[in-house]
Amino acid sequence: MDLELKGKAALVTGSSRGIGRAIAAALAKEGARVLLTARGAEALEATAAELRAAGADVATCVTDVATQAGAVEAVNAAVRAFGTLDILVNNVGGSGGAGAFDAATVEQWATVMDRNLMSAVWCSQRAVEVMRERGGGCIVHINSIFGREYATSAPYTVAKAGITALTKEMAVDLARHRIRVNGVAPGSILFPGGSWDKRQKADPEKVAKLVRDELPWGRFGTPEEVADVVTFLCSERARWVTGATLPVDGGQGRAF
Repeated sequence: MDLELKGKAALVTGSSRGIGRAIAAALAKEGARVLLTARGAEALEATAAELRAAGADVATCVTDVATQAGAVEAVNAAVRAFGTLDILVNNVGGSGGAGAFDAATVEQWATVMDRNLMSAVWCSQRAVEVMRERGGGCIVHINSIFGREYATSAPYTVAKAGITALTKEMAVDLARHRIRVNGVAPGSILFPGGSWDKRQKADPEKVAKLVRDELPWGRFGTPEEVADVVTFLCSERARWVTGATLPVDGGQGRAF
């Protein structure tokens, strides 16, 4: 199936490792030109070198999209590199160690909201300006199944629920500009250096029990399994899909 992504200009935030890296690689494999962003220059350039060695057309921008200035700079860097922007994938996120409502600090609330929700808002605002001028585009927010149901971190749950609402609002509002907006909600995804990798190394018995009790397929998901769904949503084959938040969780989520 031709996804018709060849030559498209894409920006994937938080793309030096994990899910973001896999999304960038999947889009590049389909012929898209991809701008990679991260806060750390060394990891970002290492990822870019690996993708270029595989034939990808990628550029990089060291920036923190959890700030408004950093988010705007990421989009501007993509336009400088490719002359336009067709696809935005808002991947940056994380709980930041914040816990339950009565334990989370003011600083944790601000950090988690900026990282998960506001980064998507700020990147999207600038991207929409570019996409409106060119007559359309596609935005995908990387959400979480915990934007649909309970999680132990109050700030993270609220931020991800906000992304679910943002996805629907943007999809309806921006349809007149031929901009599609969708969300992808991964479950527990395992990759080197990620949160589940760290938890597994710290307490393998506890994590093994979680896998047995909570993951119906008896394993974690992979970044590539998320990336394949995102790539489809960015393609013309998904041209009538907008406003949806699609779980990619192997049945882990219990929400209807």
